[in-house]
Amino acid sequence: MTITTSHLGRAAGLAAAAAGLLFIAVQINHPPMEVASVSTTEWVVRNSMKVLMAALALAGITGMYVRQVRQAGLVGLVGYLLFASGYLVMLAIAFVAGYILPSLAETAPAYVDDVLTVASGGSPTGDVGLFTTANQLSGVGYLAGGVIFGIALFRARVLARWAAALLAVATASTVLLQVLPYAFHRIFAVPTGVALIGLGVSLWRDQRQAARTSRDNTALSPASGQVVR
Repeated sequence: MTITTSHLGRAAGLAAAAAGLLFIAVQINHPPMEVASVSTTEWVVRNSMKVLMAALALAGITGMYVRQVRQAGLVGLVGYLLFASGYLVMLAIAFVAGYILPSLAETAPAYVDDVLTVASGGSPTGDVGLFTTANQLSGVGYLAGGVIFGIALFRARVLARWAAALLAVATASTVLLQVLPYAFHRIFAVPTGVALIGLGVSLWRDQRQAARTSRDNTALSPASGQVVR
């Protein structure tokens, strides 16, 4: 099978939708952010899902941007770069949480506890190196990038505008987490997941329609042996 831009676009749409589903799924009954949780199999599985989710989200939003690069303009480029950066750092954090912290839970529980404290929005008592900076960069990229990218998608009028608006509103609302308990982090992730699902399905449909139109035009072209009137 020949891989076309339409195939890649549909794959990106499915990736975005899958990322949205995973983003919601990993929030359900999430274990507490405690050292005791880090040593469990569930912790590794959930963070593996987060790594996969971030990778799929990167593929999905890249496909969204490429599809409407002209319509999105400079605002779209800035939003895409910020949002993609946020998910890239998120992927790295999930990788550290899932595959490095468990090996340190017994030998350096104080350090692991400080890392979890930073991830929960608190202030560590010890030195966690660059983790605090990485956590902040992920938050800024996710919030600012989601808002700007969502606005650009809404203005472009290519994909589902309700999903683009929801993405902007959902990511902007995370600023409220600065004054809300950490438990709200799980709830606030759901609207973003729904937005990614909506945008992913919209991109998949758009690319399927584009492929269908291309096939129809090819079938009616002089090269096909048919007469064009």
